[in-house]
Amino acid sequence: MAEPVRWDPARYAARRPNLAVRAEIAAAVRRHFAAAGFVEVETPCLQPAPGAEPALDAFSTRLREPFDDGGGRVVHLHASPEFAMKKLVAAGEPRLFQIARCFRNGERSATHHPEFTMVEWYRAGAGYLDAMAECEGLVASCARTLRRGGRSAETGAPWTWISVAEAFDRHAGIDLLAAMDDGRAPSPRPLIEAARRAGVRADDGDAWEDAFFRVFLDKVEPQLGFGAPAILYDYPAPLAALARLRPCGRLAERFEVFACGLELANGYGELTDPAEHRARFARADARRCELGRGAGWPVDEEFMAALESGLPDCAGVALGLDRLAMLAVGADDIEDVLWAPVAQAGPG
Repeated sequence: MAEPVRWDPARYAARRPNLAVRAEIAAAVRRHFAAAGFVEVETPCLQPAPGAEPALDAFSTRLREPFDDGGGRVVHLHASPEFAMKKLVAAGEPRLFQIARCFRNGERSATHHPEFTMVEWYRAGAGYLDAMAECEGLVASCARTLRRGGRSAETGAPWTWISVAEAFDRHAGIDLLAAMDDGRAPSPRPLIEAARRAGVRADDGDAWEDAFFRVFLDKVEPQLGFGAPAILYDYPAPLAALARLRPCGRLAERFEVFACGLELANGYGELTDPAEHRARFARADARRCELGRGAGWPVDEEFMAALESGLPDCAGVALGLDRLAMLAVGADDIEDVLWAPVAQAGPG
């Protein structure tokens, strides 16, 4: 007979000092955005589409309206409030932020949790360089020192801003742009060969994105954000997600923030072209099928209508509050900064 699952109050008591820090970080986030003239919003977790990431595994359910005998319609717990918040930008809200509960199925590790908290914000009339500077100010207002694995980053020290191409050259000895024979859809072979020369395992069947992340996770990410946080910017066009492309067409206005080798935030100069959005959703669907994850996610047609009505030039950022709290207290596991982690299945 399987042993019963037991509640252990000692686990909560051990986390309590970390949780006090987490609460202060959440308060600091609100103070920071209030001072900058942002309005706090709340958008539904249940959405027509959970997100656009090909590797996303979402939680899905059926939404039934009163007196609905047809079984309802499929909706999803969002992985980010991105689509809903951009609708509000299109409606005329110039500066908005949200501390949002987000969901990804099949993710649980020392730095991932199936239910997590994101700080997400958008500012009309801003570019991705503005958003990078905002990240610096926000993180510095939340914590002075970030720590992980015995090493630290001082948020008040000058941050490192480095392009993705520069980081690949510096940490892996790879000329990334030379490994992009076509900016939008490069052949994977040059990058696979460059990865192998750098001592990184790459398979003949890897897509370009696979080879990129093999090098990135092995050689680049572990070197980022020590001494001070780092901002990695100008991602290759195949990894643009929903960021607009730079005029060269090979790079995107996308950046990520790292501290002590851990990703903290992801930001874009936002794509505003509805037709390009549909094209990227279609490419994400194709990639999802390549990864064996089944058919693509539905398109949020209300989001598309908002884009067609006119989404102003804007920049947006999503920052992991749980991870920021982890680094602020030097925790090794994300559950050490969660008030009540999602219960794992018991034995049986």
